[in-house]
Amino acid sequence: MPAEGALRGTLSSVTVTFMVVPQWQGSGSSRAMRLVEGARSIQTDLPTSRTRAIEIPLEAGDDQGSGVARLSSLQIVRDNQLHELRQISSVDPDAWALTIGGDCAVELAAVTHVLSVEADVAVLWFDAHGDLHTPETSPSGAFHGMVVRTLLGEGNPTLLPETALPPDRLVMVGTRALDDAEAAFVDSAGITVLPPDASPQSLLDAVAASGATSVYIHIDLDVLDPAEISGVGFPEPFGITAVALVELITAAKQRFRLVGAGITEFAPADAGQILDDQPTILRLIGALTRDAS
Repeated sequence: MPAEGALRGTLSSVTVTFMVVPQWQGSGSSRAMRLVEGARSIQTDLPTSRTRAIEIPLEAGDDQGSGVARLSSLQIVRDNQLHELRQISSVDPDAWALTIGGDCAVELAAVTHVLSVEADVAVLWFDAHGDLHTPETSPSGAFHGMVVRTLLGEGNPTLLPETALPPDRLVMVGTRALDDAEAAFVDSAGITVLPPDASPQSLLDAVAASGATSVYIHIDLDVLDPAEISGVGFPEPFGITAVALVELITAAKQRFRLVGAGITEFAPADAGQILDDQPTILRLIGALTRDAS
């Protein structure tokens, strides 16, 4: 497929840079290495002139006794991403990046950067899972299950953002597979969790209640119902439909300023899953990047 073809004519008038981060080291899935192929398959349909690819270490990495698997590689990728994100903002303060993973851990740098430059941002976390573990509670040590808790200011000290995300600026949508420790934290922190069938108005009300004027939108593809997408490592039943997800994205963009986004966890098992899932993924990219009307 032509690199400039699939998204031509849909891009926002605000400069959007596509940042492809084929990181797999944060994943605990048996299909983790397929995340590399997933990111690269999406990249083939992105406009070359607006796309940057982040270098990923060849080695798995070491946990350094931290309880975070492959921590050393995660630190390298985080630093590489932050360097590129800061460069983008220095050239055009109104520009924003759409991060293409890779595992959910690629959102560490993306959201860390947004928190450093945007005072009134809420994070909309479309994900079947909470990603709210710490090294102490995680059953796997995989960082993609800890990234939200880290952004909230709890976790491995070498990964914490300088500016933490306040819990009342986090809205989780379609989250339906919380471990007991995560569910307890959601209750104690007062985090808003909307069900997969949440209406656009309920999403807008939740963001408005936070006092935010801008949003960062994270999409783990497993937020979608398994009938909608097959190339994910941790599918969960009773998810959001692609049509409903596009409606939620569109509503959020019409009401609030979009300052960044991410699409993660595409781990196709084979070429057939790439062909099956690519149209849905491109539809989500289009919803995020075209001008709201």
